[in-house]
Amino acid sequence: MFAAVLAMGQAVVARHRAGAAADLAALAASDQALRGTSAACGVASRVARAQGAEVVRCTVAGEVSDVTARVRVGPYAPRSRSRAGPAGVTPADGTGPPRPVPSASRSLPPSGAAGGVRWPELRPAVPRTAAEASERLGAVP
Repeated sequence: MFAAVLAMGQAVVARHRAGAAADLAALAASDQALRGTSAACGVASRVARAQGAEVVRCTVAGEVSDVTARVRVGPYAPRSRSRAGPAGVTPADGTGPPRPVPSASRSLPPSGAAGGVRWPELRPAVPRTAAEASERLGAVP
């Protein structure tokens, strides 16, 4: 029983390491995408090696990189795929939908407007006086 639990833990650790390595390698490749596929994938391979992984697939389409990394831990060798690039960019090969770009005009209400939300009055977490403490507890002074 202990061996099964240990093996499962080893597989989970390997999968997480592969995911982290793929994420970092994809970010590094995307950062270097304008220098060309070979330069971007070379940087991705160096980053993956630093994480104890190897890149098994690396493609760059425009500014978007797609990296698959593998980590070997014991008998396990899980792969993980990660894609990185600027927000709202679709790869030139059309392999994925564009991601929405956050809009500042939608995230905050106009200046001076609460956007229909009534914000509670901010008070210190600790009452400053005994009367304030009684008021918060609903006691009659």
